[in-house]
Amino acid sequence: MSNDMIFIIMGIAGALFFLIIVAYYFISKKMKKSDYQKIQKLQQGTRASNFSAEVLYQKLYVTYNKIPFLKRYILKLRRRLEIINIDDEYITRRDASKIMTKALVVLLPIVTLTIILTHTNYLIMSIVLIFELFMTDTLIDGSVDKVDDKLLKEQVDFFSEIRHAYHEFNMVEEAIYQVSQDDEKDISRQGEKIYEILISDDPETELEKYYDVAPNSYLKEFAGVSYLTKEFGDRKVDGASLYLKNVDNITQEMQLEILKRDKLNYVFQSLSFIAIAPILLLEPLKNWAISNFSFVESWYVGKPGTIVQIAILLITFISYILVRKLKDNGSTNGNSHTTENPWQAKLYKKTIVKKIINLFIPKEGSKEYRKIQKLLKDAASRSKIEWLYMNRIATMIVVFICSLIVFVQLHNVAVNFVYTEPTTDYDLIGGLSDKQKKKAMEITEEDNTFLDRFKGKIDVTEEEVRKSCKKIRIL
Repeated sequence: MSNDMIFIIMGIAGALFFLIIVAYYFISKKMKKSDYQKIQKLQQGTRASNFSAEVLYQKLYVTYNKIPFLKRYILKLRRRLEIINIDDEYITRRDASKIMTKALVVLLPIVTLTIILTHTNYLIMSIVLIFELFMTDTLIDGSVDKVDDKLLKEQVDFFSEIRHAYHEFNMVEEAIYQVSQDDEKDISRQGEKIYEILISDDPETELEKYYDVAPNSYLKEFAGVSYLTKEFGDRKVDGASLYLKNVDNITQEMQLEILKRDKLNYVFQSLSFIAIAPILLLEPLKNWAISNFSFVESWYVGKPGTIVQIAILLITFISYILVRKLKDNGSTNGNSHTTENPWQAKLYKKTIVKKIINLFIPKEGSKEYRKIQKLLKDAASRSKIEWLYMNRIATMIVVFICSLIVFVQLHNVAVNFVYTEPTTDYDLIGGLSDKQKKKAMEITEEDNTFLDRFKGKIDVTEEEVRKSCKKIRIL
């Protein structure tokens, strides 16, 4: 590069630097005259000087919502938490992000360590990763259950305070309003919602709406009793307030529910882990058996061993699901899966899909149609008949594809077993020596030449195979 070119570049850089300084001077001067300083002064009074975990969780929620795999879990958490938090967006996002962050803090190091230790064996890696995924799901659900259990325990104290407030004000809505002023408790938001229902212009309609989103049946009962008492007044039964008697009855039911949940948590605290643990023992048990009994290897690598291992995986998965169902207390789960526009509805709008599904649905008004409708109503399901048949057909397709893959894989395992298994006419308890293994593999490779020669020939006879064997051995 010539000296003239260097001087030109330096001159251009100096001119740009001078222009930046001039622009900065004019912009700063203009900002001082504008309302910018006033805005800064207002922000100084509200801006947190230290680290804020609340803000961090809000930002993490937005980040989790952009990641496809985590989005499913964050939405699942949100559906359950927003029932407890009465549509408080800030708290719902904070709690969902907090639970997800705790789960990831536990999961990510374990997954990283698993991949590092088992990267040479993809089967063990897959089994352990599936196990960790199930345990993470259990951890997330357990965290939400703790929030719901905390709300139920707060309700006991809440109803106790309602008794004292009702004696003081002798008005249902005023008692609920007074007790609901404690913003630190989750139950306070429920109390404020019930208070808003009681003072609304159409409390009956608002009460029906609340029944659909209430976290548990006890708050529904309390809201209904409070509404009836406000509308028709309280009366004395055996010298005591009927309203307070009803509140006491609800409190007793809640205490029994708390005891039941504590017992379930105690009984099932490790059962989810125990139910899924057998899949972790598959590979270690296989390695131990093969190292001590050589004839077991032929069983494991063959079709029977593969079928048994798949069956164990399926039984373990079913056992895990059943344990989760038994442990489920049925609190917010009942409403968490409810959505107005599920994937079944979106898919059913497609013209081709709609025509195919309608071929399987019984005609409207027929006996079968009325029977299915009755079963859906008895089960208190919000699913439509179209969605039900969408689930059935989708399950059928998935099972067919999985079965096809399994059968093809089993066939490949059987073929590979014939081609690679050392050929011996006896079983050994222990391992084959190098000399025995070499001789057995020579026989296998010799047999493979005949298998390749007659592969795909259906009309070959036994006599032709014998002649070919003799001919090759003579050569």
